[in-house]
Amino acid sequence: MRNTNKLKIIPLGGMHEIGKNMTLIEYREDIIIVDCGMTFPEDEMLGIDVVIPDITYLIENKHKIRGLVLTHGHEDHIGAIPYIMKKLDIDIYGTGLTIGLLENKLKEHRLSKNRLKVVKAGDIVKLGKMEVEWIRVNHSIPDACSLAIKTPLGYVYHSGDFKVDFTPISGEPIDLTRIAEIGTKGVIAMIGESTNVLREGYTMSESKVGETFNRLFQELTDQRIIIATFASNVHRVQQIINSAEKYGRKVILSGRSMINVTETARKLGQFRVKKDTFVDIRNMDKYDDSEIVLITTGSQGEPMSALTRIAYGEHRKIQLTPNDAVILSATPIPGNEMAVNKVINRLLERGAKVIYETLSEIHVSGHACQEELKLLLSLVKPKYFVPAHGEIRHLMKHAKIANKMGVKKENIFIMENGNVLEISQRDAKLIGDVTSGNILVDGLGVGDVGNIVLRDRRHLSEDGLIIVVVSISRDGRVVSGPDIISRGFVYVRESGDLIDDAKKVVKNILDNSSKEKLSDWTSLKSDIRDDLRSFILKNTKRNPMILPIIMEV
Repeated sequence: MRNTNKLKIIPLGGMHEIGKNMTLIEYREDIIIVDCGMTFPEDEMLGIDVVIPDITYLIENKHKIRGLVLTHGHEDHIGAIPYIMKKLDIDIYGTGLTIGLLENKLKEHRLSKNRLKVVKAGDIVKLGKMEVEWIRVNHSIPDACSLAIKTPLGYVYHSGDFKVDFTPISGEPIDLTRIAEIGTKGVIAMIGESTNVLREGYTMSESKVGETFNRLFQELTDQRIIIATFASNVHRVQQIINSAEKYGRKVILSGRSMINVTETARKLGQFRVKKDTFVDIRNMDKYDDSEIVLITTGSQGEPMSALTRIAYGEHRKIQLTPNDAVILSATPIPGNEMAVNKVINRLLERGAKVIYETLSEIHVSGHACQEELKLLLSLVKPKYFVPAHGEIRHLMKHAKIANKMGVKKENIFIMENGNVLEISQRDAKLIGDVTSGNILVDGLGVGDVGNIVLRDRRHLSEDGLIIVVVSISRDGRVVSGPDIISRGFVYVRESGDLIDDAKKVVKNILDNSSKEKLSDWTSLKSDIRDDLRSFILKNTKRNPMILPIIMEV
């Protein structure tokens, strides 16, 4: 066998983290990219909007890329595409709703949609020496699929995000028959999502939420109902619409992403809705509280979301009243619990009734629990297994389950982003790493904010800033200053003595400097910074950022 007859699996995101999912399947001169997602910044990433995978390896090997294939339309699987499309000109394949949502994103970034290709469950696309088949699964967004990637060494099965739902709100149940057929043909490797692996049993059917909504609509007959959920959870929005129509309420949408996703899904026939059910928010005052239900974004406590603005009284069109009942139909993503609790508390303080998951069955997950993961493993029967889409605790738990389901311990690989798993017909092993990591997006800047900038932002946020301004003539005389400006350190009007003493420290440096020293601005700035830092630390036990500014006059 030739040495080049090997398959590589390279995750660039989604390992040891929730979000930013991206995996490469490479065989000889062909690379297929599976998903290209983003994640939200951690608390210490001050000012950062989103985080995307580092695609250095793909840029270096762009001649090998045969296409980007998508499992579904959630942000953690498609959110980074507009940013990488500016670097890579490649074909992108996805199901109808997935591509529809992606078109909206590309339009916002003023990018062409010419490379987008729509497929449906059951379609097979040949990409180089490999073939990709989309297989229907259930998830919290329609048109979700797993992928069976046929390679010369056998199938690589990528589960995507899934659950087993025999009574889905729309569409058909997961295609377990086709998955089993792929398993009998020989799956050399399986990449399995691990999001809900810590939960025992089965994930409830989405239809269970519909029963809860009907009960709540019956109980809240005289109140205005506000429901916050994920904009992309089209099935959940359909459930709300069903209950609204059953109990004679009009539906009002709030939040840009909610409106965009709903409009896209309607165009693609993903909603069953009566002609006059939707009402423009501008006409809300024409109806009594008992006649309307608002569906809004903000179930994760996002600072700029519609629900957060409602909770803090900052929404231009929706003002909270004691006659409002707010339903949070989502579980906080790990890390968002504090933000969600703040919004709940603000809603309660403003007199609204708040109903959330711990009080009622108003949310079910779109991810498989342990018994569903076992079912999938029993059908796929992979030789090698790679747990993905989770933190280390999720990956390790999924690895144990796979071992119990018959996958040999030495054939299970808990990988990190950038690891390279090389598979031959004889064995599989980790052979090294490629460039990987986080690329930070701040406004229009992609990757121009790094660790040094973040360190400075943290310094400013924790300790504040002191600016020292001095004017020096060309012949080395101090013309004016020093003047001291403080931001985030002390309030100048109430700290006059400290500021005056700080000026004396700087003036002492200037008075004792020769004309040559006054002309060497780099050295002078360093002296000012060092002496002033020592003085402030001694007198305040604080360490603000000190920025000397010398102007030539």
